[in-house]
Amino acid sequence: MSPNDPLSNHLRLDAEHAKALARLGIKTVSDLLYHLPTRYEDISAIQPVAGLAKGQDAVVYGTISGLKSRKSWKSRRPIAEAVIEDGTAKMKVIWFNQPYLAKMLRDGAQVKLAGKVSGTAEKPYLANPEIETLDELPIDRHDSLFHRRDESETAEHSDETLYPVYQETKGVTSKWFYHNIQKLFRAGILDTLSDPLPPEMRERYNLPELKTALVWIHAPKKATHTEAARKRFAFEEVFSIQIAKQQERADVRSHEGYQFKTDAAHIRAFTSRFSFAFTGAQERAIDAILSDFQKGTPMSRLLEGDVGSGKTAVAATTAYAVATSRPDKTKDWGNLQVAYMAPTEILARQHFLSFIEFFGHLPIQIGLLTGSGCMKFPSKTKPTEPTAISRAQLLKWVANGEIPILIGTHALIQKSVEWKHLAYVIIDEQHRFGTRQRRALAQKNKDTENGRIPHLLSMTATPIPRTLALTIYGDLDLTLLDEMPKGRKPIKTSIITEPKRKTMYAEIEAELKAGRQAYVICPRIDEPDPEKLTAMIAKSVKEEAARLKKEEFNEWNIAILHSKMTPKEKERVMEEFKDHKIDMLVATSVVEVGVNVPNATVILIEGAERFGLAQLHQLRGRVIRSNHQAYCYAYTDSKSAKTLERLKALTTAKNGFELAEYDLAFRGSGELYGGKQWGLTDLGMEAIKNPRMVAAAREEAQSLIAKDPTLSQHPVIAERVSAISYLLHFE
Repeated sequence: MSPNDPLSNHLRLDAEHAKALARLGIKTVSDLLYHLPTRYEDISAIQPVAGLAKGQDAVVYGTISGLKSRKSWKSRRPIAEAVIEDGTAKMKVIWFNQPYLAKMLRDGAQVKLAGKVSGTAEKPYLANPEIETLDELPIDRHDSLFHRRDESETAEHSDETLYPVYQETKGVTSKWFYHNIQKLFRAGILDTLSDPLPPEMRERYNLPELKTALVWIHAPKKATHTEAARKRFAFEEVFSIQIAKQQERADVRSHEGYQFKTDAAHIRAFTSRFSFAFTGAQERAIDAILSDFQKGTPMSRLLEGDVGSGKTAVAATTAYAVATSRPDKTKDWGNLQVAYMAPTEILARQHFLSFIEFFGHLPIQIGLLTGSGCMKFPSKTKPTEPTAISRAQLLKWVANGEIPILIGTHALIQKSVEWKHLAYVIIDEQHRFGTRQRRALAQKNKDTENGRIPHLLSMTATPIPRTLALTIYGDLDLTLLDEMPKGRKPIKTSIITEPKRKTMYAEIEAELKAGRQAYVICPRIDEPDPEKLTAMIAKSVKEEAARLKKEEFNEWNIAILHSKMTPKEKERVMEEFKDHKIDMLVATSVVEVGVNVPNATVILIEGAERFGLAQLHQLRGRVIRSNHQAYCYAYTDSKSAKTLERLKALTTAKNGFELAEYDLAFRGSGELYGGKQWGLTDLGMEAIKNPRMVAAAREEAQSLIAKDPTLSQHPVIAERVSAISYLLHFE
């Protein structure tokens, strides 16, 4: 048996199992071993229904039946009723003010309930329990794999009560994972494994070896074992990512970059025409980038700043420096070119129009290349306006160097796009593009054949905790825009509950009457997912837009925007909103990265508790686009003190960076906004909460790559880095 063997060589897999495992990215023996539990449940904590008493906090597993909804006879409150049975006894279950649960659940479903026993000693019932539907009941406490060797052994020291819970999908359950991983253990797989972490490194950080860690994480004897194993695998993931990033950094620095110097007076002549004064943070960012241009190696820099902090102005100023640079006699290139890549057509068009404002007085041609069309500025017949041109003509001018600045979407990395001297690549919202796309754009340059590659500036408005940035962007230098333009009024944020809803609507209407516009953000697009019970109470875009038009804002034009609309539909709606043909836009979080509408000054976020703080902050950034006072209403019907405390941070944090750190510490790394988009596992995100671990992994990676850049002396590490890069979509 080998870790790289297909699973089907060693386990009986039917078609359903194979498809289910493929959905989780599990194909080999090693993939299954590294499919780690997301949490553990203590089998000893599962209580039989027969032993429950009034006032007791209970966790029960069983089958539910007798579902119905009615109104209580005294208070006439709507309730849902059911009966839970686990083989020892039956007990009534009541959910107050949640009658929809009777429709969402089905008789015979297997569930986990957690709540308090109420009622009387004679007629107890489980009141308002949290509910989780299950494909099957968990490993039974009498399962032979959990059977105690010594019945006198206490549960605290027992090896049988911790039940691993894995990420599941239809066709494979936690029980399936547990039993089949044990089969691999018994078949001797552990003896075939090589540890990617060297012994001296494990000793430095007190980490268990790979064999031990796998047993401890999949079949723990006690909680301390799971903690030690999780620490080891968290370190291994961050270390492997850092190795990949440091390799990438070393690879970039092995190439020659475009080296040139820009006179400060030349830059001041350009920025002096702007209608606003640059912040100190913007000036520092520009200085850092211009300094990088003077070095002999390609720049790799991440510019991180809140919405409205002025990233586009920094991009435009540094693009100007590149496009107007003139080669001296020692250089073998002509005028230099800039590529500006945006994640959506709406944003690409917005940046194109912004650059026209910045460069309109200069004899510099700017192109726009998207999937739906091409444009060029200036037009030959109307020098102050852009004009539509054919794709073939635009590509010809880019290839011969006549167009020094080209803005676009993914279309920029198509094979048909060739450059003469592409010296500077700007990528907006870095995490929306994979490493492969970055490389493809950087390598679409005739000068690449001579070993010369462009400078790279990645930009993001997503607030990222520093430890996360150092991990996922380990190949980039980090620059922060942590100041807002002068005159920009801080947004007024209110946490709204149901009693204040009417007052809030009146305040929103007052803004509309003053000529402003508003966003309303809903968690759902349409009808709820029947598999997700909590979705039932989340507002949907379509339903809420209809209700608002009928009941609250019938005099105003209301439109909807969501991710299932086509790009053309979305662009049409956003253009109409920008032109003030629409007063209120009801949308999903698709507007989180969207068009700039300075006249929109109000945003209402329904179900605010469903979003991370960083995402809420980005959403409210949609209305911080002018010097008008902006308002954000974060609505929640949650009664949880913890939830309300978390949302309160929106009203006190100074900026998005503070909120990101707070979200990481308070809400938990597994729920940190964007966890999936960063490509990290839950365990990797957990490691991000430990700055010392991230720093240690980074130092170890830097040290190793300095000695062995290609990992030729560390083949086991190379194999693990390759595997984790593939699984986490860094390739």
